[in-house]
Amino acid sequence: MYERIIVPLDGSKLAEAALPYAEELAAKMDSYISLLSILVTDEVSEQQKYDAYLNKVAAVTRYHAQKYLGNGGGGEIKVLTVTRTGNPAEAIIEHASKVPFQLIVMASHGRSGLNRWAVGSVADKIVRADISQPVMLIRAKETRSDMREKRILKKALVPLDGSPGSEAVIPYISEIAAKLQMELTLLQIASAQDNRRGEIDKYLQDWCDHLGEEDIAARYKVSAGSVADEIIDIADEFAFDLVAMSTRGKTAVNLWSLGSVAQKVFLGGNTPLLLVKQ
Repeated sequence: MYERIIVPLDGSKLAEAALPYAEELAAKMDSYISLLSILVTDEVSEQQKYDAYLNKVAAVTRYHAQKYLGNGGGGEIKVLTVTRTGNPAEAIIEHASKVPFQLIVMASHGRSGLNRWAVGSVADKIVRADISQPVMLIRAKETRSDMREKRILKKALVPLDGSPGSEAVIPYISEIAAKLQMELTLLQIASAQDNRRGEIDKYLQDWCDHLGEEDIAARYKVSAGSVADEIIDIADEFAFDLVAMSTRGKTAVNLWSLGSVAQKVFLGGNTPLLLVKQ
């Protein structure tokens, strides 16, 4: 499903926080990495400087991605560099739309580096854009060297609300989980007055059984409270490495609207977030 992993970079160390995740994903999923930098119109003359920056980052990325394969595993990880000119969000979306089976991995916040645009300032536009590719948003921190010495993605929290829209995330996260041997926890938030607990348990257990048939370790949890707050708090309390969710679920007249929840988790959460557009 993921032939290419696109990593937008703005020249800052914070934007490079996405790289360890892209390296692990590429190595385990047999994908290649495309490092993408956007020059705004008045920066075209600095093309050589950006090319040198991307080539340097590509060499480091290739080295670390290769380490995930181990001594006897697989061939060389392919890392490409791409520079585009124009509006950053529009250029990223256009670049991403050219290949259907891919994943965008980017920092959710950035700051001025070589470039005059910050990766984080366009993350919200990418999430809102009409694109079919899933987006993995990494909470930007200075990339620590020890992140590249061990597995990063070991367990993911997957919020569901019982609707087909919310379930759209499952094929995407299940492929990642299968390749990276991640454990999934399916989460549903019920209201305190909800008398459907047995129905909810069966729904989630059925999904766990289905994932188990694909050799994916899965469990479930039912909680109550404010949906976005519960997702954020549970992700923090149990130290999940990733929250994976759809941008659409039930309509507003139902228990909760996953679209607005996804936005709240994006803005207020601390855990990397995989968003599948609906």
